[in-house]
Amino acid sequence: SRSLVITSGEKSFETAQGEKVTLPCTFEASEEDVGPLDVEWVLIPADSQKEEQIIIMYDVDRIYDNYYPPLNGRMQFTKSDPRFGDGSLDILNLKAADTGTYQCRVKKAPGVQSQKIQLTVLVKPARTKCSIEGSQEIGKDVTLKCTSQEGSPLLSYDWRRVSGTRELPATSMQNKNTGELLLKNASKEYSGTYHCVASNRVGTDECSVELNVTPPINTAGVIAGAIIGTLLGLSVLAFLVFCCCKKHREKKYEKEVHHDIREDVPPPKSRCSTARSYIGSNRSSLGSMSPSNMEGYTKTPYSQVPSEDFERSPGQNPTFAPSKVAAPNLSRMGAVPVMIPAQSKDGSIV
Repeated sequence: SRSLVITSGEKSFETAQGEKVTLPCTFEASEEDVGPLDVEWVLIPADSQKEEQIIIMYDVDRIYDNYYPPLNGRMQFTKSDPRFGDGSLDILNLKAADTGTYQCRVKKAPGVQSQKIQLTVLVKPARTKCSIEGSQEIGKDVTLKCTSQEGSPLLSYDWRRVSGTRELPATSMQNKNTGELLLKNASKEYSGTYHCVASNRVGTDECSVELNVTPPINTAGVIAGAIIGTLLGLSVLAFLVFCCCKKHREKKYEKEVHHDIREDVPPPKSRCSTARSYIGSNRSSLGSMSPSNMEGYTKTPYSQVPSEDFERSPGQNPTFAPSKVAAPNLSRMGAVPVMIPAQSKDGSIV
């Protein structure tokens, strides 16, 4: 007897990211398979410890497609009615995460058949960048690098020159797997534009770089300039330090001179010495007066005198000859009246 059989034969697919893929699952049922048709697609995880995940199912004339959220809105049966022997699955807008093993299972009692299909989503090379490593001087080794930030393996890199002779230099060494182009003992003729193409089975991407080989830098002149600049800098620094020290010494000298002048100033006179000089000056002025100028002088008691002259013992008191003289008219002389003490008979001062 003949039973249910899956007729599609392809079991592996490689498709670019963003494109559409159709996973085939065509079948034929025998006359003995009279039960209801059941077609389902499951995703088999790479980790055997995890369970299979149903992604879409046709059962009793109805389609169920909400089992697997990552594919919601991006999958559908190729034929709207799988009862006619086509349970193929379409996946739209492929993503790298869609890579995996899918299984189609067809049930029509008593017949049951299944088939696995491997899907690989390839990513095109993208964001390819070219760069130069090493010194771009004559006689040096220069390395040109080409790297794609995105892209599924196996990526291949191919360098070519797009200026001048349009041929790579004779000393160049290219690695198509790593994207490196080594130019040994570079010369002026190596200068120009170099182009890199990154490719895999689903697409390509490109980038370019400009190489400019120049004569070696005059290192002796650079070193001499650096030394001269350093010496000039040290000279300026020394000059600034000298000016600061000189200014500091001048300020210190001014302070010392000012201090010496203040020490030479005599102390203020005391009240007693002032009183003595005051009385002595008045006595000398009276002693110089003639008897004719003494007329009209009125004796006035001298009630306030310095304590130093009159707090002596009676034996130390000076002796004054009793005399009564009239004070001259000092207002006409422009002088200030001065009181002169006199001694009584008992020796007291009046």
